[in-house]
Amino acid sequence: MKRLLLPALLLTTLTACTAAPAGTLPAAAPTPTPASTPAPTAAPAPADALTQEEKIGQLFIIRPDALDLTLPQETINDAKADGVTMLTDAMRETLQAYPVGGICQFGKNITDPEQLAQFNADLQAASRTPLFIAVDEEGGAVARLANHPAFDLPQYESAAAVGASGDPADACAMGQTIGAYLKEYGFNMDFAPDADVNTNPDNPIIGTRAFSSDAATAAEMAAAAADGLRTSGILPTLKHFPGHGDTAEDSHTALAVTYKTLDELQACELLPFAADTGLHAVMVGHIAAPNVTGDGTPATLSPQLVALIPDAENTLIVTDSLAMDAITAAYTPGEAAVQALQAGCDVLLMPNSLPEAYAAVLEAVQNGTISEERLDRSVNKILLYKQQFAS
Repeated sequence: MKRLLLPALLLTTLTACTAAPAGTLPAAAPTPTPASTPAPTAAPAPADALTQEEKIGQLFIIRPDALDLTLPQETINDAKADGVTMLTDAMRETLQAYPVGGICQFGKNITDPEQLAQFNADLQAASRTPLFIAVDEEGGAVARLANHPAFDLPQYESAAAVGASGDPADACAMGQTIGAYLKEYGFNMDFAPDADVNTNPDNPIIGTRAFSSDAATAAEMAAAAADGLRTSGILPTLKHFPGHGDTAEDSHTALAVTYKTLDELQACELLPFAADTGLHAVMVGHIAAPNVTGDGTPATLSPQLVALIPDAENTLIVTDSLAMDAITAAYTPGEAAVQALQAGCDVLLMPNSLPEAYAAVLEAVQNGTISEERLDRSVNKILLYKQQFAS
């Protein structure tokens, strides 16, 4: 078996960020009742130890609802619909048929602390390869756990309120606190911090989710928050590349557009994505940059824009949800999945149909549209990150 060499990036020691002054760190999260099913402890194998089908599965992070093949896609996507809250035997069978690389939990999948801890542990135990178990826990308005009525957890007004202090130690403490309680419930990945620069007052989706409207402040704060998450054992995900803060659209409902040139992006929006030097993922948004690429291709599907991610070769590159209207209005689930991989993304987040997207990627690999070497490059990166955070 070919030996897999860890890139230098993955040999970096995880270092603690500067602690906040005494009295500024919120109280520790309560410890949930331990789940009876332990998570796997074995480190994931390199890609050549997996079957082709298992490799393709590693590319996907899905909602847990997608494991219930009886649910229509509209129900899976609907935040207000009832969500699955436990792992059934049928869902275990789906996880064997589609051996996905990760699960993202949402509010509708959570009822109480004990249920969540058990659900995450059961998911891990059902997977041959350790899973990324992710959540959107930014603090402020976007916090699936802290804003849930069944949880008594530290709450933050917003990232902007933390950023207003100008002290990176406050952002680090925020990351440490959120990371600590996520770890308690079985998470190992957070789709946070928001690394956008909130420069457009008409932006309908970012606003106070960003740390600042000043690029240097946003960069410093996002890097500190990411460091705080890492010190708690949580993989941070900087989002939304190449910057959602200067768009006038919400990519949940339409393609977002930044009209900045490459020089303008490099002087502002891209700065926070270069500031964090530790292990992290980057989430690419459904954001077109016509004055960079010359067309309206969303960044998730644009090789030219994905290539701008700092140290892209070693950074885990995640798409934003492929079930958002910005993608589904113009691409089938299979087209979106294949084109995102061709663009350089490693992880395909929540396709609008897991069976269709999986089948399309499998066909693309089998017919040579996506080479085995290209597939292995992403899968090895995913597995190396899992050795740090999911094993």
